[in-house]
This record gives sequence, C-alpha cells and structure tokens, in this order.
Amino acid sequence: MSLAMKALKKEASKCADEIKKQKSIHVVSHIDADGLTSAGIICTALERGKFEYTTRFVKQLDEKVLDAIADENHDTVVFTDLGSGMCELIKSRGINAVISDHHQPQGNIQFHLNPHLFGANGSYELSGSGSTYLLGLALGKNDDLSSLAIVGAVGDMQHLKMGHLIGINREILEAGVKKNILQFKKDLTLFGKQTRPIYRLFQYASDPYLPGLTGNEEACIEFLHSLNIRFSRDERWRLWIDLETPEKQKIVSGLIQYCLKSGIPSYKIERLIGEVYLLLKEREGTEMRDASEFSTLLNATARYDHAEIGLSVCMGNRENAYEFARKLLAEHRQNLVNGLMYVKEKGVIQLENIQYFDAGSEIKETIVGIIAGMSSTLVENRNLPIIAFAKADEGVKVSGRATQDLLRRGVNLAEAMSVISAEVGGVGGGHDIAAGATIPKSTKEEFTQKLDMFIGEQLRKKALST
Repeated sequence: MSLAMKALKKEASKCADEIKKQKSIHVVSHIDADGLTSAGIICTALERGKFEYTTRFVKQLDEKVLDAIADENHDTVVFTDLGSGMCELIKSRGINAVISDHHQPQGNIQFHLNPHLFGANGSYELSGSGSTYLLGLALGKNDDLSSLAIVGAVGDMQHLKMGHLIGINREILEAGVKKNILQFKKDLTLFGKQTRPIYRLFQYASDPYLPGLTGNEEACIEFLHSLNIRFSRDERWRLWIDLETPEKQKIVSGLIQYCLKSGIPSYKIERLIGEVYLLLKEREGTEMRDASEFSTLLNATARYDHAEIGLSVCMGNRENAYEFARKLLAEHRQNLVNGLMYVKEKGVIQLENIQYFDAGSEIKETIVGIIAGMSSTLVENRNLPIIAFAKADEGVKVSGRATQDLLRRGVNLAEAMSVISAEVGGVGGGHDIAAGATIPKSTKEEFTQKLDMFIGEQLRKKALST
C-alpha cells in the first residue's frame, strides 16, 4: 500500500466518523460520470449503513448553490467530485461539510479527502469516485464498489496519461481484480465493443476521428467487406465480443493500415489499442460490462438533466432506469458526432498561446468539454490548448483541454481558468489538463485575450526555469 493511500485512508476514517455522528446526510455531486459514480458509491454506503440521505446534482458549485444548501440547514453535507475549490465559501456559510474530491484544493476545511493533500495527483492518480470509494470503505464493508471507482476514473480520462490507470487508481483496480470484480486487458479502445454492431465502432469513432469512416455507415460496412469479415450471423449483427481472436487481429491490422493511408499521425493511431477495464459482475453485452461504455452511459444521463437515472443505474437498477439511460445514450453519441462534425466544418481560431472555437447554442454546454477533448483529433496544432465556448443559462460556458506535453511545458488550465474567470466576474477551476469556467456573456472577448496571455506567461515561466 502506498504512503498516499495510507494517508488517504486515515483521513477517510476521520470523515466517516463525522458522518456517523449525524442523523441525516445531504449528498451534493457533479453531473459527469465521475460525479455520478461518486454519488452512487456514497449513497450505496449510506443506504447500507441505514443513514437517511438526500441528493443534489449540480453543473457547477457556486455561491448561489451554496446559499441554497445553507438555507436548508442539513446536519452534514457530503460534497463528492466537487467542493475542494470552494472550501472558504463553504465554511463562511456555516455548512458542516465533508468533501470527497480530487480537483485542485483552494483554502482549508476540516474534513477534506483529496489526493492533492496527500502527495498524489488528482488528474491521473485518483478520481473523485476513487476518493469517495475510500470514504465508502471507511463507512462499512463496501469493497464491491471498487467497480464504480474504476468507471469514474475512466470517465474522467485518468487512464490516458500513461495508457493505463496508475497510482491509487491502480491500487483500487488491483484490489477489485483480487475480489474477482474487475478485469483489465489490452484491446481495441473504440467505443461500443459490448453493445454495437462491428461497423458502428468505426461509424461513431471520434478518438481518433477516422476520415472517410466516422459518420459514414456505408463506408464502414465496405471497410469490413474489404477485410472479408463476416459481420452478421443468424440475421443478427455480430459484436466485437462475438469475434474470434484472428478476426480481431485482422480488423486491427486493417484499421491501422487505413489510418496510415489516411495520414493520421502515429500518436493518434497508437490510441486505437490500450488497456480496457471490465466489470465481471455485470452481464456481458451490456454497457455496464465495460468501464468506458458505462461511464459514457452515465454522462448521457446527468448531462441531459437526468442525473437521478444515472444514480439509479449506479445503485443497481437494471430495469426501467437502465432502459431510459440507453435511450439517452443513443442521443448523446449522435450529439458528440454532430459536435465533432461542427468543429471540423467551422475550424478553430488560433491565437498565440491557445486555440478556440465558439459553438454558441450549436453544442450543448454540458457536452462542449467532451467535444473540446475529442477535437484534438481534428486540429493540426497540438502545441496549443483547445478552448471551447458554448451558450449557457448563466452566461457562457468555457471548457479547456490540454495535453500531457503542454503540462510538462508549464500549462495549468485549472489555475488559468480560476484566475482569469474571477477577473471577468465569473468562476472556474478543475484539473491542470482539463478545466472549465462560467463567465458573463459580455466578457467573452476579454476573457479570451487574458487567457491567451496567462497561458503564455505559464509557458514562459517554465521555459525560464529549465
């Protein structure tokens, strides 16, 4: 067990002791896969411990939300996958809080479970659901919830830095493997291996974007024909999990050759194969069997205003909630492809230190960050962070995505978003590699220019120090 894990478990015990003193708990969580799995973990643990609890899901934790929570006068509020950036504001409102998060901390609070405070990086060594899993362990016998922690970590893209999960995420994964709950292996990374006909793996591919195949059903079917792959049997479309190993190898080889001929850079092609994570207690052929598909299913619920459906699936509902989630997922995947096509058509605007696109109301604000991340497969210059703007009820939603190389060169999007959004009357934060903000509509141009200069200064400081 790592030193960071030991320290986090000790802090988790303190947080659990505080929760156990209370009669009722209010759980506040984020609306992405990591937030939903975090809520699923803590709510399951509370239910098993016979605690009374209520839930609330938010796009962003701001002063308005905190005021509403304070007015409700809960015994204890457990913030999962958010809260670390709002410690002082939470305290100022007299909220008795336990924070289980992994974002960059700002300020101090008594009960605070966050990897950054104990020598681990919350961007790739432990997710919000991972922190909450440790809290769940401290509350009772909840080690079976390791599967949700891994789904949250994958949904938060924590496996992408090294091509596989590392740090405390790895420790949680290995514990799940020992319990025969989880499995990991090398495989094709395209989405839908459990549930989609083979040709649709390519039709809906977005990371990497496959020119000539993505969005083109006929071309995908013809691609499989060219490889002599029989992709239907007994009037049923075959899935990736139905294929024999030699067939899979033939498709992977053919796909790599196709990508090379299409001029796709090698670093993008390499992402086609990677470590994948399976939930062995889930039925094969369902979204919940694969951590990536499960996380995307969850994103499709809360990001479309149905967080309660995602929470219900996390807590074991495999009937009505699951079927509703699947319908939302179909819409979500099509929206992602449409969003990518929009960015491809409109292009990005390049400044000195950032590149950006403004989707307005063409891309939903709750998924524009996902599109920004996927857009790295479309832009020619990977030496600049990608910033995306979308219309939001509160003003303008901003989402930023960087690369590991940019981090090494000094970029920290969490710091940049937090500082610059505050300067224009907004609020922001997140991770060094992925962050967001909400700003007043009238300040978009000012924000863009200031962000460009701030990122430039980060790069210059790093260059001078090396």
